[in-house]
This record gives sequence, structure tokens and C-alpha cells, in this order.
Amino acid sequence: MQFLFLGAGAIGTYVGGSLAAAGHRVTFIEQPAAAAVITTQGLRLHRGGATTTVREFELFTSAAEALAAGPYDLGVFALKSFDTASALDQLIATGAPVPPILSLQNGVDNEPTIAAKLGAANVITGTVTTAVGKPGVGEVTEEKLRGIGIALNHPLAPRLVTALNDAHLVARGYPHPGPMKWSKLLTNLTGNATSAILDLPVGALFADRRLYEVEVAVLRECLAVMRALGYRPVDLPGTPVRALAFAAQRLPRFIAQPALTRALGSGRGDKMPSFHIDLHSGRGQTEVRFLNGAVARLGAAHGVPTPVNTVLTTTLEALSAGRQSVETFLRKPEALLALLG
Repeated sequence: MQFLFLGAGAIGTYVGGSLAAAGHRVTFIEQPAAAAVITTQGLRLHRGGATTTVREFELFTSAAEALAAGPYDLGVFALKSFDTASALDQLIATGAPVPPILSLQNGVDNEPTIAAKLGAANVITGTVTTAVGKPGVGEVTEEKLRGIGIALNHPLAPRLVTALNDAHLVARGYPHPGPMKWSKLLTNLTGNATSAILDLPVGALFADRRLYEVEVAVLRECLAVMRALGYRPVDLPGTPVRALAFAAQRLPRFIAQPALTRALGSGRGDKMPSFHIDLHSGRGQTEVRFLNGAVARLGAAHGVPTPVNTVLTTTLEALSAGRQSVETFLRKPEALLALLG
């Protein structure tokens, strides 16, 4: 198959580089500085204790050049959700045919955004549960292989699943995009916003009884919105989402808290979640409005109360934008708990 990747970040490099190594035609659009490094060194994939350097790919610094080198079976978005609209506009502005887009992004807003501009028939929904690190430009490490989920409601989806499995990416097809995407959202919510706000690792959140209750409330609100939408959690590749949902909703705290602390906290080691990295690196924004914010927004639309997700969204957005000092909550659980009431 022929793929056009917008960006060679962690997921783009990992998936695109793996596909290229498996013999598929892969093209990247990347910023000039990163493109210069990648052109010189190639893509470096650290997987299963071995390192593969991939050089069989094309690389352009403009959408117009990349689309002119087509056609492509699929474009692939592995971007932050706040970059989706501008990336689409860049492609459309070229006037060239835009291929169907596979979204491997977090959150539940990207596919509707793509569909609004390209049509619903030109969207494929995907999720990545494999943990991928990025030690440098054009270099990624497969930290924990889990897999990729692909919704099968598009004619190209079966071919795509085969291509991903040819590249040893452990792809699995799902009949419907909604339950798959919302199940991934559920996993993305765990500890993410609270860790960023308090500057605490996820394990510390789940080990603290008060903060554990906050995290469980986040999950329960999301599950309530899922029910309102008619979705049930589904297990994702290497990720037992149904067990997470069961623990959050049904198990007593004395059983669920140590289990979730081990599963969600200890497994991360010292690695902080994405919101923490974005906030404390001074990026100026996080994806919180697309994750916790989506729960709050769709909860309001369906009459489902989501007070905890709402407060976490507004608080983290204020911190990210500099409207409130990060010192306000820095390792001060009591300050956040007071805000949550």
C-alpha cells in the first residue's frame, strides 16, 4: 500500500517506519529542520532489542510537493488533536486530490473534523495502544508492544489491517469505530490531567485515597457518557479496557485501588503522561479539551453530569495558557481537592 504520513513524530515514525521496512511505499511531510536530520540518518526503529535503520521512504517539507508525488491509498494523521484542522487545511489548499485519512490520534473529535472537510467516506478510525518513546528526531523505541485497532467500516480497512500485520504492528479489526475510540479515550483519561496539574506521577495519584477517588470519578463520568451514546467498553490490543471499567464501577475500593495502582501506576515507572509533558515543557496547550473536555461537552449534550472532567479541563487549560500559575497546584492535592469540592 501507499501511505502519506503527516509528520514523523513518535507514532508517525513508528508506524510509518515499520510499514516502510515491510516494503510499503511511505511518504512523510515534515518540518525542514527535522526533515534535514531524517534525510541524513534515516529512521531508526528500536524494537525487540534490535535496531533497524530505514531509508526506503520519501520525505517532503510541503503538502503540495508530497501530494504531487502521489497517488496514495491513505493519508495518516498521528498528530496532536489541536493540529488536525490546520493539517487538513494545508492539504486541501494544494488543490490536489486528498486521499482518505486514517486517524491514529487520541480523542473522539478528530474523525468528525476530518469528515466535515473531506466527507465521512474518507475517514478511517484507528487507535494505537503500543507504548512508543521518542529519544530523538526520526528515532523511536517500542517500549511495550500492544497493537493497533482499526475500525472495519471502510472498504480499505481489511487491506490496512493486513499491511499493519505485515509490518508486525499487531493490528486488530473492530466492527464499529465508536466503542473502540471511546475505549481508548477511557485509557487516556487515567491520571493524565491530574498528574499534569499536581506534578505527580500516576502511581502516586492512585496510591492516595483522595486522589484515587478523583480518578475513579473521571472514569465513571466517561462511562456514563458512553452509555448515553450507546457504547460499551471493548478490549483494545493488549489493553483490557473492560476490566478497567469493571474495576472503576463495580469493585470495592479496598480491592480496586491496589489493583489499579499496580496496573496504571507501577507499569509506567517514572514516565509521565502526555498532558504533564506538554504543560511542563511550556508548549502552551495540551489535548485536555479533546479528552476530558470531550467527556464534559458530550455529557452536557446528553444530560450527563461530568463535574470532575469539567473542572480538570478548565483548570488545565488555564494553566497551559498561562492564565493561572502552575505553582497554584504544584504538589498541592488539597488545592485541587478544594476546587473539586
